Amino acid sequence: MQFLSDNAAAVHPRVWAAMQAADAPDAPYDGDALSRELDARFSALFGRDCAVLWVATGTAANCLALATLCPPHGGVVCHREAHIEVDEAGAPGFYLHGAKLMLAEGAKGSGGAKLTPEAIRAVIDPIRDDVHQVQPHAISVTQASEYGRAYRPAELAAIGALAAERGLGLHVDGARFGNAVAFLGCTPAEAVGPAQALSFGMVKNGGMSAEAIVFFDPALADVARYRRKRAGHLQSKGRYLAAQVLAMLEGDLWLDNARAANAAAAEIGTACGARLMHPVEANEVFVRLTSDEREALRAHGFGFYDWGADAARFVAAWNTREDDALALARAIAAL
Repeated sequence: MQFLSDNAAAVHPRVWAAMQAADAPDAPYDGDALSRELDARFSALFGRDCAVLWVATGTAANCLALATLCPPHGGVVCHREAHIEVDEAGAPGFYLHGAKLMLAEGAKGSGGAKLTPEAIRAVIDPIRDDVHQVQPHAISVTQASEYGRAYRPAELAAIGALAAERGLGLHVDGARFGNAVAFLGCTPAEAVGPAQALSFGMVKNGGMSAEAIVFFDPALADVARYRRKRAGHLQSKGRYLAAQVLAMLEGDLWLDNARAANAAAAEIGTACGARLMHPVEANEVFVRLTSDEREALRAHGFGFYDWGADAARFVAAWNTREDDALALARAIAAL
C-alpha cells in the first residue's frame, strides 16, 4: 500500500496509448504536429495567449522558466521550504548561472509554506538599490505548496500586484497544479493568477516523462527555447513528450486524476484528528507520529516517508485504491 509519493504511481493508460499513437515518422525536435498543437491547447485552457515548451523534468521546467525572468546577477524570492530551494540540488543556481534564491519565511503560524506580500516585502525592502547588493528580479510560489496548501486566487492576485509594483516577474511551480485547481474549484487561469510562467506538472498526476512550461508572455518562450537546447532538454523525438501532455489535457484527464488523488488524501486526513499538521487541500497528508507509530504502520504494509523526527508524509495518487486509503485511515485512527 504505497503512499511514498505520487511520483511512484503508475502511468495512466491513456498516456501510454497516446505515445503509441505518436509512434510514426514526423519532424524532429519540436517541429512535429503534436508539439505545434500545444500553444493553442493551453491558450484555450487558460483563456489567453500561451507559448508552451515540453521538458522531461519538473526541475528543468522550474529552472528554465526562472532563467527567463532573472539574470545571473539577480535574485528570486521564494519560501524557505520551496522545492527550488530544498529539493533541486542547486539546479536554480546552475541554470540561472549564479542567481540567488532569496528565502522568505512565509505566513506566520501554520502557513503551509505559502508566501504573502508581507513576507516578500520583509525580504526585499531592506535591499539597497545599488550595485553592491543582489537585486530581486522574480518571485516563485508553489501551487499547491510544499505542504499541500492551495493559494486562493485573491492571494495570488495580491502577490501579483506586489510583483507588478516592484517590477518583478512571477513564476508558479505547479508540480501539483492539478490538485490545487481540483481543490479550489476555480478556473486554471484563476489558480495561476497574474504569473508570467507556470511549470505545469504532469508526471505526478499520471504522466510518464513530460512536463510543460507555460509562458503567458510568449516572448519569454523565445528565450527559453535557446536555453532548453543549451541545457540538453530539446529531445530529438519531442512528439512523444507532446503526446503525453496532450493526452493529459484531453477530456480534462489532468483534473480527473487530481480529483481522485485529492479524494483519497481527504479520506486519510479525516482519520487523523489532532495529529494533522496542515489542512488537506491537495493530495498530501502530513501527520504527527512517533517513531514507534510509524514502524507499526510500516509493519501493516504502508509505505511512506518520515517527515522529521516526529511526523510522516502520506501522498495519494491518481490511482490510489479506495480500499488502501480507507485501510490507512483506519490504521492511523487505531493508533
